[in-house]
Amino acid sequence: MKSNVLFITVDQMRADCLHFLGHPVIETPNLDNLARTGVTYSNAYTATPSCVPARAAILTGMSQQNHGRVGYEDKVPWNYEHTMPGEFAKAGYHTQSVGKMHVYPTRSLCGFHNIVLHDGYMHYNRDRSQSSALQWWDQTDDYLTWLRERAGSQHDIMDHGLDCNASTVARPWHLDESLHPTNWAVTQSIDFLRRRDPSKPFFLWTSFVRPHSPLDPPQIFLDLYNGIELPEPPIGDWARTDDPERDGLNPTTNRGNVHERMRRKSMAAYYALITHIDNQVGRLLNALFEFGVSKETIILFTSDHGDLLGDHRLYQKRLPYEGSAKVPLILNDPTGKLNLVRGKQVDGVVELRDIMPTLLDATDVPIPESVDGKSIIPLGTSVSATEWRDYIHGEHAYSELSYHYVTDGKVKYIWYSQTGEEQLFDLRADPNELRNLAMSGEQAEVLECWRNRLIRELTGREEGYTDGVNLIVGRTPQACLQHLKSSVGH
Repeated sequence: MKSNVLFITVDQMRADCLHFLGHPVIETPNLDNLARTGVTYSNAYTATPSCVPARAAILTGMSQQNHGRVGYEDKVPWNYEHTMPGEFAKAGYHTQSVGKMHVYPTRSLCGFHNIVLHDGYMHYNRDRSQSSALQWWDQTDDYLTWLRERAGSQHDIMDHGLDCNASTVARPWHLDESLHPTNWAVTQSIDFLRRRDPSKPFFLWTSFVRPHSPLDPPQIFLDLYNGIELPEPPIGDWARTDDPERDGLNPTTNRGNVHERMRRKSMAAYYALITHIDNQVGRLLNALFEFGVSKETIILFTSDHGDLLGDHRLYQKRLPYEGSAKVPLILNDPTGKLNLVRGKQVDGVVELRDIMPTLLDATDVPIPESVDGKSIIPLGTSVSATEWRDYIHGEHAYSELSYHYVTDGKVKYIWYSQTGEEQLFDLRADPNELRNLAMSGEQAEVLECWRNRLIRELTGREEGYTDGVNLIVGRTPQACLQHLKSSVGH
């Protein structure tokens, strides 16, 4: 029988938050062990660092130009012909999703046989002024129904008062740890292992909502980080130092001068949520052993995007800097069929679109022609001459901060399409992006080379970002390209 697949994702976890990669304080023993016995891709990125477009890349294996989501926009239907779970289902797999999907309609199966859903707090579904939202919880959020059955009908996920995008406010989880959404995701995943069809291989996507805010770890995990010295965020020579609008006083801020004690407490809570997830990943790996499938199950772990955590006085996601756009990615193969080199760290640049072809390749399932990504398995073997891509192109429609970036994991070029501002970073010498080389003029040839790469990527795009020779400033960005909206009649 073909290998099983356990696909584990977290929401908003930075690439550097693994002890295996040298983080000075984070505790991630189970993920470290997956990396120690598997392969870590240390230059993994999301081309579009927010939930909706990142998950489109994961589910379809397509680049953002082709899946059509180049920014964050809810309520655009997901009608893709080929999806990763759909291809596994066609190949005879029993497919299950647990946790966050963030698709539309909310309960769209996207090729899965079944989903057990908790997307977190979805604003358009919680707007009680809309009649469609009045019964939303009972119809779509399986976690809340489960929670109310165990803790009482009066409970809601927002009872602790934290906003779902409160990146600088934290407090401990207010109920028993077993009721936390992180524990629930593993409880439901284990239940799938119990009731799955044993005559078929399985594809299980365990999708955690945390460490995305609300920053609400159980107290025992928060205690691990209280009173210890936490890393100082890097502040580039290009970063804004002023905060004229006092954005730092907004708990859902994307930038600004945040109260130092609040910043440290929120960072501690973020790390605590990651350690809590790691603890529950260990519980899930234990269950694989108990159900007798641990040596027959390929595991891939990643995140949809990162969190800036105050880097350059910036917070949350969307932006192209390493804390936001770079993600952890670990491939572990207990079956031994993939011939991975244990403990190898790969520096070739990979992207979320590569996950679908990788997992299909790992299980000998045909890869649809619609897929733009490539299997990253060859990079993790002992063959060192594997041809690979030169760079990736990323972007995000984000009002006046809309941008495009290109990187090979060693150099990064960023162009802000509404202002024309350019940034160039030598990530080998300056991994924290402290010095913008585009300002100095000393790397003019390198700057021109990377600018031309972006021009090639954008030539022919409907927004008119380039005439094929120059980048054109001020063209109107849009979160979804017209070919996507035309295909769904949106």
